[in-house]
Amino acid sequence: MAIQQKRGPAPIVGVMQQKVFGLPVDLAVIFSNYKNAYKKRIEKRQRWFIVRLSFLKPFLELDEKILQVTTGHSPTTIFEKMGLGWFFVYLKRSLLVFTDRRIFHVPTTPAYRYRNSITQIPYRLCRSISMKGRNLILVYKASGVTETFFSLAGREKKKIGEILKSVPVSNNGAAAGGRTHLCPRCAAPLTASGYACRRCHLRFKTGTLATLMAVLLPGGGYFYIRQPFLGAMSAILEISLLAMVGTAYSNLVHGDKPFLLAGAATLFILEKIAVAIHAGVFIKEFVPRKKKFDFQSVSDQTG
Repeated sequence: MAIQQKRGPAPIVGVMQQKVFGLPVDLAVIFSNYKNAYKKRIEKRQRWFIVRLSFLKPFLELDEKILQVTTGHSPTTIFEKMGLGWFFVYLKRSLLVFTDRRIFHVPTTPAYRYRNSITQIPYRLCRSISMKGRNLILVYKASGVTETFFSLAGREKKKIGEILKSVPVSNNGAAAGGRTHLCPRCAAPLTASGYACRRCHLRFKTGTLATLMAVLLPGGGYFYIRQPFLGAMSAILEISLLAMVGTAYSNLVHGDKPFLLAGAATLFILEKIAVAIHAGVFIKEFVPRKKKFDFQSVSDQTG
């Protein structure tokens, strides 16, 4: 499937406009299947996605067009899989937006709502981009690092495979970089070492505070990173473990064996450590301190 300004064989009633809900799209690609045939069900599904991407317009470059949107899951660490089990399927949900220049990765809520976090992957920075089953595998040029986005929607996997045949990747050169977070308020690239945008000064939550909240409050680490469901579950577990510690200590005073106290205390400490580490993983997605804010363009900042 070629990307360069393809046009369908005939006008399609209802879709022949260059923007959908204000976002620029390639109409010959986005509403068609992997055989380049228009399908009404595909149009309906892509429009459903685009409604949820209304925030994306300021992030797009001049003349950049959206080719495809699909669901998937963010790259996941072994710790997350082991520590959360199947919960990670919901907590790592994301939208992947393929344009003619790059991939936008948008971490979302379980209901696919924007969480004020967005990353970009320019095709030119990749040595290869491929689909293996329902997994999207990217290998970056400079570092050779591989990232995998899991469980893309089966409906779009063939279409994405066709799109990827035409994206501008090459083994030549050593373009530095990889997946980069963008400031949700001004679209400037963010650095992994900083907790504030250098352009608009939007501040983000920190790993230090996430750890402190995790240690001091039941479920505090999760509440701090705005994961209330995980926070509530963790709080219930920690309070239960504390109750077990209290009961075991009371029994120890009356002459019972100490292994119950040691076991309960160990589980409580492990739970605290797990929450602190996992909260630190989410912090890397750049969670803004402010829950709501307006997009601020470069001209707004300099004018």
